[in-house]
Amino acid sequence: MPTSTVVDLLCSHCSHPVTDTTVTATAAGDSLCPDCAPTIAVCAECEEITHEVHRTTDATVLCAQCVSGWTQCTDCTGYTRDSRVLIDDRHARHDRSICGACADAYASCDECGHSTTETFRVEGGNDVCRVCLDDNYHECAECFTLIAYDETYCEGCSPVEHDAVHRYDYKPCPRFHGEGPLFLGLELEIKTPERRFEDAVDTAVDHLGELAYLKEDGSIRPCGFELVTHPMSHEYARTRFPWPLLRRLRLLGCYTDTDVGIHVHLSRDGFSSPAHIYRWLKFIYRNEIPVTTLARRSSTWAVFSPDARSSVIHYANGDRHANRYEAVNVRPPDTFELRIFASSLQPQQVQAALAFAAGSVEYTRSLTPADIARYRGWEWTAFTTWLRGRPEYSPLLAELEDLACAS
Repeated sequence: MPTSTVVDLLCSHCSHPVTDTTVTATAAGDSLCPDCAPTIAVCAECEEITHEVHRTTDATVLCAQCVSGWTQCTDCTGYTRDSRVLIDDRHARHDRSICGACADAYASCDECGHSTTETFRVEGGNDVCRVCLDDNYHECAECFTLIAYDETYCEGCSPVEHDAVHRYDYKPCPRFHGEGPLFLGLELEIKTPERRFEDAVDTAVDHLGELAYLKEDGSIRPCGFELVTHPMSHEYARTRFPWPLLRRLRLLGCYTDTDVGIHVHLSRDGFSSPAHIYRWLKFIYRNEIPVTTLARRSSTWAVFSPDARSSVIHYANGDRHANRYEAVNVRPPDTFELRIFASSLQPQQVQAALAFAAGSVEYTRSLTPADIARYRGWEWTAFTTWLRGRPEYSPLLAELEDLACAS
């Protein structure tokens, strides 16, 4: 007679035997005895007993099949059909899903409507999440107000406008004046009374012609402009720049203070070799005290940093990876920007800035190792002695004598 092959059915929860008449089947396919069945949850959707419990935010239970299509809240871990996006600033753009109840604990972005762990107040009073902030806003060029990307200034910092004053990023094709090889570009920051702004701009434009143009600049507040020349040789600047303009601007009430400066761009093509660039940078950084005395300021916008001084050999060989706010900004591809000078509307002081830029380049052009070793060519006294025999730099020498640093 054949052997019986009947297999006992066991409870999936306690492993006790059950029969076809006493077994309770769950939605997950488990078999439960009469004692265990009441302790297992019933799915709120299919009403079947389930061993895999998925609790909803409404305090009900779902089985593994019915929970499909629901979203688990990352805060309370309950499942919900009413999921919300939470912009979690700690995780940048890795958004989280939360239920409606948990969303009430968070702020809401006024632009995208999503809940967020942190909001940022933008101009106009809206509070936005990090994603909307990064996508649509930046800081005002003058203050920390968050404004739309297509704006430059907030309403409080917006400069007085004039058709002849271009945006800060205006950069026309350069027009060269005079004979090279060295060309200088003057950037002169000027403040004006608001009531005289239009007169000052008109006066500057009338005097400058095609030699220069005017721009906005974030450092010129509450009202003013930056006068920017096209490239000039030092001789052209000395003899052809409209120097009486500075007096006319003073008479209109224009002024300078510690917030504004003079920057002089020097054409890279004006240097004879990388060695010449090295000698010039070395000379500037070795003479910080007399140079800052001549500049009439020590500024965080034109720092004589140890890193810059130790890196001049790299800068001379074309390295442009540097802080732009050094005494000499080496980042522009075609020029070096000498940033050290305080601004001025006194002709001698502006002429001295241009003369120092040009004179220091010419002085170091032919400086030899013998000059440095035997005659202390790096020292300031050697430079001022060299100046005395060259009348084209007389405004610089006069300014040095006025500042008591001509020797």
